[in-house]
Amino acid sequence: MIARAACPLYGRAALHFIFMLSITGTLTAFILLGISSLALFAARRMGIPHTVLLVLIGVGMGFLTFIPFFGFLNDFSLTPELLFYLLLPTLIFESAYNMNIRRLVEDRGIVILLSIGSLIISTAVIGIALYYLFLLIGITVPLTVTLLFGALISATDPVAVLALFKEYGAPRRLSLIFEGESLFNDATAVALFLILLGIATEGYHGATTLFEGGLSFVIVLVGGVLFGLIMGGIFAKLIGITRESETASITLTIVLAHVTFILADLISGSVVLFGHHIHISAIIATTVASLVIGNYGRAKIHPRAEEFVEKLWSQLAFLANSIIFILVGLLFVAIPLTETALYLPIALSVAVVAIARAISIYPVVGLFNRITRGTPIPQTWQHLLSWGSLRGALAVTMVLLIPPTFTISGWTLATVSPRDFILSLTLGCIFATLFIKATTIRGMMQRLKLNSLNEIEHIEYQEACAIVHHEVTERIERYRTRGYVSEDVAKRLLREHQQSFEEACKQASALTVERQNNLANRVLRMYAIGIERRHLKELYHYNEVSEPVYRRIMGKLTLQFEAVEQGNLAPDMSLHLDSKDIFEHMANALRKYFRPIERTEQVEDQYMYYRAQTIISRKVLKELTALEQSKAESIFSKQALEEVIALYERFRNGSYEKMNGVAEAEPTITATLSERLAKSGVHKIGDHVLESLFERELITPKLYIALSEEIAK
Repeated sequence: MIARAACPLYGRAALHFIFMLSITGTLTAFILLGISSLALFAARRMGIPHTVLLVLIGVGMGFLTFIPFFGFLNDFSLTPELLFYLLLPTLIFESAYNMNIRRLVEDRGIVILLSIGSLIISTAVIGIALYYLFLLIGITVPLTVTLLFGALISATDPVAVLALFKEYGAPRRLSLIFEGESLFNDATAVALFLILLGIATEGYHGATTLFEGGLSFVIVLVGGVLFGLIMGGIFAKLIGITRESETASITLTIVLAHVTFILADLISGSVVLFGHHIHISAIIATTVASLVIGNYGRAKIHPRAEEFVEKLWSQLAFLANSIIFILVGLLFVAIPLTETALYLPIALSVAVVAIARAISIYPVVGLFNRITRGTPIPQTWQHLLSWGSLRGALAVTMVLLIPPTFTISGWTLATVSPRDFILSLTLGCIFATLFIKATTIRGMMQRLKLNSLNEIEHIEYQEACAIVHHEVTERIERYRTRGYVSEDVAKRLLREHQQSFEEACKQASALTVERQNNLANRVLRMYAIGIERRHLKELYHYNEVSEPVYRRIMGKLTLQFEAVEQGNLAPDMSLHLDSKDIFEHMANALRKYFRPIERTEQVEDQYMYYRAQTIISRKVLKELTALEQSKAESIFSKQALEEVIALYERFRNGSYEKMNGVAEAEPTITATLSERLAKSGVHKIGDHVLESLFERELITPKLYIALSEEIAK
């Protein structure tokens, strides 16, 4: 049961609101963004999270609005339309686009348990506990209202805490679990909240209401997944069609995020099945579509545009978060917190929400650890999952979904409406998590030693230090020879960095000997696979491999990297996909059904596959041999270098023989293909030379464009 009337976002009229900005409202928006940018540097100096400072700034600006000169600040306010249709899709896409689906699938069990099971437990605990606690202090609040609050406040906001995780170096798997939970429990919370809001407005009718509510809950989530897959697939195809136009590809990612969200919301309630309106989750749909583009569709984005897409969405997410947290501070000043009767309910709510989070984490994770066949969740991680549950914009958005005229039987507080009461509790909890939890996460991580390096990172750290000091030493030597640095200064700097270089080499060597488990080999293998990936992308950039070949080799390298990272130095080299590559499996199934591969294409792909394997193996050998012959040999284990070089020599020779075998078996097809690939290679050389000329300003932009078009012919 999701009542259409309960959600003011349904209908097209609501979409117009976000574009109806006055000149002062527009001015306010840009002032907020400017202040947020400056606050980024201030927060670093003050040693507090950026989001916390933004909320404080918002509160300060809220008090300024009482001065007539600053009254225009109220012309730009936090509305559900602004959040749902403009800001929320941006935040969802940025998070989901950068989420590794393989790692998410690997931890799907704990993510599903936390995003659905923990949220329902938290909602029930908060709703029931607050109902009775409010009765104890003489306030009668209907159970429906406390459950509504429980549903909206149980959705965690990853924005602030994940930024801290990255800054302080939290384990990668813990960050992914936290982000996965936050993304998917947003949709769960909204679905549960709207069901409860429908019950509050239409009444409770026993088992019928429970059945309809449960059915709606399942349909909302499943429908969101299916619609997200469809939209993600459509836009992945469109991005592939426009691959050569970087601008078009980038624009399509922006369109995908917002169109998916808006269409899902517009479709909800329009489809009727067996007499019931079918609703789908816009948040789940956008999340799934973004996951499709970020994993399967990423290969279709031109390599030159891929890095820009990531930076663009990082910037858009920063802008969205800046506006949200400052407006939350402004909203805090506008609500009736001056009502002394609200102080105790807010304090109780803060305590109950914190306890409910703990109750919803430890038993659920404990159950998962008992039944999982994979790696269990450590106790220290559970502490951080419980404590790091910050609340943010989505909770405020759900409150704003409640109609201002919302009333409920049994409401006894005459001075505050149910909506303002829930909003007061919500903002109180948001402030508590931001100012108490967010500011103490760093200390908690240090006490729990969650920011400490693992065994591979210890070696990588020392080797990276050695490489840095080695490069600095060589650069200083050149500067001294050319007279850029005085003799005395150069000698002092050379002595300092040489000592640091030798110490780092000594530490790396000691760690390798101490651990006795081929760590040096593992580090070098991972480094070599990184080289392969980089050059494979370059081949794909210049059309020297087709998309299917690129995906096949990249999948193989991914599996090898994961195996080596886990300590398996002899992974199965024949594997290109596994069960975690769900989008690849879906695409392959559809491709086999709708577009069978012809024999010529099959031969071409096979030839390009072995050719690409030969080229990237040679690139690895070139770089590793250079390391072996330079002073950097002392950085790495000599034995590990020799073993990895020998391994890649076998890779190169094997691929070269197989490539020639295909050429001998199919001379006509491969001859034509070789000519085409040779032209692509010439294009690559010309492109590199042209870019070098342009960067050195030896040719004008007009000439650069003209020559680029000529080379591309």
